[in-house]
Amino acid sequence: MHLPLPAARLVVRRLVKPVLGTRVPPARQRQVINALMRVAILPKGTRTEAAHLAGVPAERISPPGSRPDRVLLYLHGGAYLIGSPTTHRAAAAHLADAAGAVAYVLDYRLAPENPYPAAVEDALAAYQGLLESGFSAEHVVVAGDSAGGGLALALALRLREVGIPAPAALGLISPWVDLSLAGLDTTVDDPLLSRGWLELGAASYAPGGTDLPEVSPLRADLAGLPPLFVQAASDEMFRLDVERFVDAARAAGVDVTYALLEGHWHVSHLFAGMVSEATDVVRQLGGWLRGALG
Repeated sequence: MHLPLPAARLVVRRLVKPVLGTRVPPARQRQVINALMRVAILPKGTRTEAAHLAGVPAERISPPGSRPDRVLLYLHGGAYLIGSPTTHRAAAAHLADAAGAVAYVLDYRLAPENPYPAAVEDALAAYQGLLESGFSAEHVVVAGDSAGGGLALALALRLREVGIPAPAALGLISPWVDLSLAGLDTTVDDPLLSRGWLELGAASYAPGGTDLPEVSPLRADLAGLPPLFVQAASDEMFRLDVERFVDAARAAGVDVTYALLEGHWHVSHLFAGMVSEATDVVRQLGGWLRGALG
């Protein structure tokens, strides 16, 4: 099953975007999006199984070429409201295959039931669980998309704060770096995101305010973060914020590689295995992560 990129864009605009808003409660959004994303085309020979990392549920994905001593911790997006290993199985599997690593897609706690810092605490526990199980930090990479990209940065900031070794690198797909939405580009024709849904996510996840560095990493001191590979799409509201973050990270001395994905929308990577252009951009990131893992 292969879809042209324009057809996938139409599916997102007609079927997914109407669900993601303020009219449908988050619990119902999760049910609908999980059902829509159950169809996943994984690399041939990939194995998946339920797992836990320090008590946090996850899905373990083992592509055929993965090395058992190399691991990818994947943090899914969804405005901190939705998302699961089911919704991000295809993207994580193709990313892990390209990186030559076993992936764990973390099923962290979601808002509004579990606001900040629940997701950060789950990510920290899972990362520590990997280290305690025998993985060395230089053989672990963390990747995430959208809210999951922001969560990956929050995890790196927390690791720096508590003195735990950082992962070898972070792979960030259109990370949500400023929940104040002050720099959101609403002039772009984004087939997935709407301001109303993002406002709901921000208010639900950070009811105490969006100015905390772990909530809005664009406001953080970024010095000392591990190397970053950052992707953003030409047709998404987050592009300008992502580019502001890239500039800020470079100014702080962080090693940053940035790729603008022309003709793509927010996290088109979810169509990996089904849309060749989506598979290509996932593999671009995965190849870089493979190099970081050594």
